[in-house]
Amino acid sequence: MPWTNQPGGNGGGDGNSRGPWGRLPSTGGGGRGIRPPDIEDWIRRARDRVREWMPRGLGGGGLLAVVLVIFGFWLVLGGVYIVNYNEQGVVMRFGKFVALTSPGIHYHLPWPIERAYTPDVQTVNQISIGFKPSADSSDTTQQTEDIDDESLMLTGDENIVDVNFTVNWKISDAVAYLFNVANPNDMSDTIKAVAESSMREIVGQREFDQILTSQREEIQVAVQELMQKTLDEYGAGVFVMGVKMQKVEPPPDVRSAYIDVQRALADQEKKRNEGEAYANRIIPVARGQAAQIVQDAQAYRQQVIANAQGEAKRFLSVLAEYRKSPDVTRRRMYIETMTNVLGPMNKVIVDDSAKGVVPYFQLPSMLKPQDQGAAKGAPTPQASAGSGSSSGSGDQGSSQ
Repeated sequence: MPWTNQPGGNGGGDGNSRGPWGRLPSTGGGGRGIRPPDIEDWIRRARDRVREWMPRGLGGGGLLAVVLVIFGFWLVLGGVYIVNYNEQGVVMRFGKFVALTSPGIHYHLPWPIERAYTPDVQTVNQISIGFKPSADSSDTTQQTEDIDDESLMLTGDENIVDVNFTVNWKISDAVAYLFNVANPNDMSDTIKAVAESSMREIVGQREFDQILTSQREEIQVAVQELMQKTLDEYGAGVFVMGVKMQKVEPPPDVRSAYIDVQRALADQEKKRNEGEAYANRIIPVARGQAAQIVQDAQAYRQQVIANAQGEAKRFLSVLAEYRKSPDVTRRRMYIETMTNVLGPMNKVIVDDSAKGVVPYFQLPSMLKPQDQGAAKGAPTPQASAGSGSSSGSGDQGSSQ
C-alpha cells in the first residue's frame, strides 16, 4: 500500500497527511494534496500498453517471441560500428580494454556489455601558442593578435622576448590517449600547457640575442624533445611532430629601442669588417717590405764581408811580396800612390837649378781634333806660383 495512504506520519494523530520529513504535502485545486507516483500503478499501465501493441490471439508464448525478436535486433544492430580510414577502433568490455580494430565495419557486444571508441589517429592537429590564428584564412599561422600571457617569456640574461609558435601533434597510442588522460576532449589544452611550459624552460636557458638569431632551430628541437618526454611521462599517447617558431621579437614597448640597438650593432660590425679588410690588405704589404729590408740587409752584409775578405787577401798577398823584396815593393807602392793622388790634379814643375818655372809643352793641345774628345777629360796644366811636389835635376825635369 502506498505510503501516502497511511495516516498520521510525523505529524502525530492530528488527521493531516504529512510526508516522511514532517512537512504537509503541497495542495492544488480542490484542496487535495499531490501524491507521489504509484509504482504499482505505473507497472500495470506499462503492461497494458504492451498488450495493446501485441497482435490479438497471442498468449504468453507470443509475448516471449516478440521480446526475443526485439532482443535479437538490439543484439545485432546495437553492436555494429564503422572505423574510418583515419581512425582506430578501441573495444572496451565492462570498462576494460579488450581489442584494437582497423578501419572497416566491425561488431561488438551491445552496450552496456561492450563499447567501441574510434579516435582519429591520422589527422595532424595544430595548436597556436602566443597568438590567435586568423579564422578567415586556412593558414593558421596568420596572426590576428598576440596573447601576452602566453607569448612574453624571460630569457637567460634577464630580458623579455615575445615568442609566438605552433605545435603539430597526433595520436600515437589510442588506448593511452583515451584512458590515461582525464578528459581526452581537452587534450589540446593539456598539450598547449606542456608546450608553453617547455618553451619557457628552453628560452630561460639562452640569451636574448641567441634566441632572435642563431639558435632558433636548436630551440625548436629542444622544445619538441622536452614536450615529448613530458607527455610520455603522462602516458598521453600523443606524438609531437614538430614545433615551429612563428615570430620572435622584443616586446612592443621596447621594440623601437631594440631596433636602434641593432642598427648600432650593425654599424659596429660594418666598421669591424672594414678594419679587418684593411688589416688583411696592409699587413701582407708590410710583411713584404719587412722581408725586403731583411734581404737587402743580408745582401749588404754579404757584400761587406766579401769586400773585407778580398781586401784582407789582397793585403796578405802584398805583404807576402813585400817580404820577398821590400825596396822594390815600397817604391812600387809609392809610385802607385802618387799616381792616384797627383793624376787628376793640375801640376806645375819647378826646377830649383833653373831658378824659375820650367816651360813644358801643352801636350793635350797638340793632339789631333779627333783625339781631343778622348783627352778632353785630362786636366789642363796651369802655371802658378808656389811650391809643389817635384824632384828632378838639370833640363830633364822628370816628375815622379
